[in-house]
Amino acid sequence: MFGKGLATGLKITLKRMLQPNITEFYPDVKADLPKTVRSSMGLEPEKCISCNLCAMACPNKVIELTSEKDENNKKVLKTYNMDVGRCLFCGLCTEACPTKALKVTQEYENAVYHPEHMQWDMIKRAKEVSRKEEKE
Repeated sequence: MFGKGLATGLKITLKRMLQPNITEFYPDVKADLPKTVRSSMGLEPEKCISCNLCAMACPNKVIELTSEKDENNKKVLKTYNMDVGRCLFCGLCTEACPTKALKVTQEYENAVYHPEHMQWDMIKRAKEVSRKEEKE
């Protein structure tokens, strides 16, 4: 039949017109994400014991950390860097962490203009997050 495609298209359009609007008004209103969304990483440096299990579990070798021994001969985290441009956000590093110092978060506004900004200093980011939480 001639115009069958047009009739089908109009039927779909009318059906969608009568349904409630599903438009998200981002960035004015932040999206309500499901709990299973993995879009960023968070570190609690004071919990980290510098065991390096997270770096060994990472399939893309995204994590680099250094530590030094303190006066009690315990490892203390010195630097913790992630190359987020290569990160899959698979969560294997968080599963390997025995102290749960590394977490997958739902912070999804991570767009950058330059590739060098994808090198995250996780200790610095943790301090920024704690400052943000103190202001709120």
